[in-house]
Amino acid sequence: MGKLSGKTCVVTAGAQGIGRAIAEAFKREDGDVIAVDMQRQVLQAWATPAGVRTAVLDATDEKAIERWAVELGPVQVLVNCVGAVATGTVLDGATQDLERSFRINVVTMASMIRAFLPGMRARRDGSIINIASVVSSVKAAPERFIYGTTKAAVIGLTKSVARDFISEGVRCNSISPGTVESPSLQARMAAQGDVEKARAAFIARQPMGRLGTPEEIAAVATLLASDEARFMTGENIIIDGGMSL
Repeated sequence: MGKLSGKTCVVTAGAQGIGRAIAEAFKREDGDVIAVDMQRQVLQAWATPAGVRTAVLDATDEKAIERWAVELGPVQVLVNCVGAVATGTVLDGATQDLERSFRINVVTMASMIRAFLPGMRARRDGSIINIASVVSSVKAAPERFIYGTTKAAVIGLTKSVARDFISEGVRCNSISPGTVESPSLQARMAAQGDVEKARAAFIARQPMGRLGTPEEIAAVATLLASDEARFMTGENIIIDGGMSL
């Protein structure tokens, strides 16, 4: 039996990157895993052979989330991995850009938590894991005003949920990665034109001299999801290769 045997686990943004690595790690620990994403083909291409259940869902659609949660029934583990990176300073973009990022990076997490928290409370059994970022209230990065602001909100959300339900069997923690090798990062490097130059710049801000891997984030998520971490709540776990030092 694995660490997550008997636990139903929902992982959003599960088609690729950190979300996929977490879903795969949970499955290896015998969790009943449902990977959620809007990218049906990318999601099902790996999840179906791996024995991971899938759900095609827009995490910004609160009503759809509510309906799906009723259909799915109780879960013991919820991982909120949906997120988007916006670039620029406070002088760039418009208010609507900030609002859009809040909806993607913060409101999606609140919506998923609202949908599944009642079941966790009723059974006094739940672990919620939110993927934040070291670029948040932990530290700043150049031209990441919107991203850093929203990810700081994720940490605040995490601590608030943890405090409100600490006596009801529900834990809520966040993970703040540094720069992690992922399809999202690769797309951002490609958008800069010179991929190798962009990669070198991302590596240069990592004191360990390399990028993180999705699997390294997944290992910590697995701990937080398991009963081994049942005395941990309200924590923000930094996995950044020393970036915040």
